[in-house]
Amino acid sequence: MQVATMQSAARAQRLGAAVRRGKQARRQVVVQAASDTKFADYQPKVAFFFPGQGAQTVGMGKEVAEAVPAARQLFDRASDILGYDLLAVCAEGPKDKLDSTAVSQPAIYVASLAALEKLRAEQGEEAAAAADVCCGLSLGEYTALTYAGAISFDDGLRLVKLRGESMQAAADAQPSGMVSVIGLSADKVAELCEAASQEAPQGQGVRIANFLCNGNYAVSGGIAGCEAVERLAKGFKARMTVRLAVAGAFHTDFMAPAREQLQQALAGTTIQEPRIPVISNVDAAPHSDPDTIKKILAQQLTAPVQWETSVKTLLDSGLERSYEIGPNKAGRLRGVIAGIMKRIDKKHSIENITV
Repeated sequence: MQVATMQSAARAQRLGAAVRRGKQARRQVVVQAASDTKFADYQPKVAFFFPGQGAQTVGMGKEVAEAVPAARQLFDRASDILGYDLLAVCAEGPKDKLDSTAVSQPAIYVASLAALEKLRAEQGEEAAAAADVCCGLSLGEYTALTYAGAISFDDGLRLVKLRGESMQAAADAQPSGMVSVIGLSADKVAELCEAASQEAPQGQGVRIANFLCNGNYAVSGGIAGCEAVERLAKGFKARMTVRLAVAGAFHTDFMAPAREQLQQALAGTTIQEPRIPVISNVDAAPHSDPDTIKKILAQQLTAPVQWETSVKTLLDSGLERSYEIGPNKAGRLRGVIAGIMKRIDKKHSIENITV
């Protein structure tokens, strides 16, 4: 009886540690430079949100490239930089090529900026320039920085190309994965991750990688850890789990090799002070110092995505309306970001501009 009690206490202690680690993961600290205070008192009214990997769908970009000359020019410019016909891959596939990390990331980046040209063509320059704050989900942060004038289109595309290729290489070198856990709070998912990690071999553990919204969190880690999450989830009262169709454990240390490559590329890239706040995935805060932005973009590859905190902070700061700008999975009534927003605040006004 005493042994059982001691085992129960030890388990409770471990689970408590997991919860604390989960909360700490949501409080990533970025050391700010003295020049990084331009947006300290920002008061958002209109936000542009840009999607991340997973938003791609075969057929995207075709109609907007035919209807909006500026959008077609973006695809043509991208094809020159990438060395292949990006519009053809977006419009015609094949799906497995478009879904690959190395291709989907530049494809989503360009398609999202093409959607912005669609907004400009349909609603005018005032609508296209309406945002006083922006952010993007993981990959989408690069699109947001381009919209905000911090990164040129060409440099942003080159960075995204390298990012996708290096993430694919890191995933190929060490098999890993991601699982979406539906129906649990963040603390419960942290407990689930701890339990799954205890069952997995060393180095195959999992942690929360995407804090999306209450009841919807994605965990990343080794294949054995992901399998353990799927096996144990019902015991933690999760409604369901979904294995994500991604190359590997994004936003964890499994992506450390990609982070090193990206750091080198960022060091040689010109980044300007953004004209409007861009909310970082790493710490849910805006940054104006170019060197800080470079550090954050590299850190983002191995740090959890703080989307839930980002959105709640914007809403608490007075955000009135939003646009989700970029491709959207075929058949969905709204984009992933709009769906998350409605889970957080049903009354918030958000419009989809999709391609």
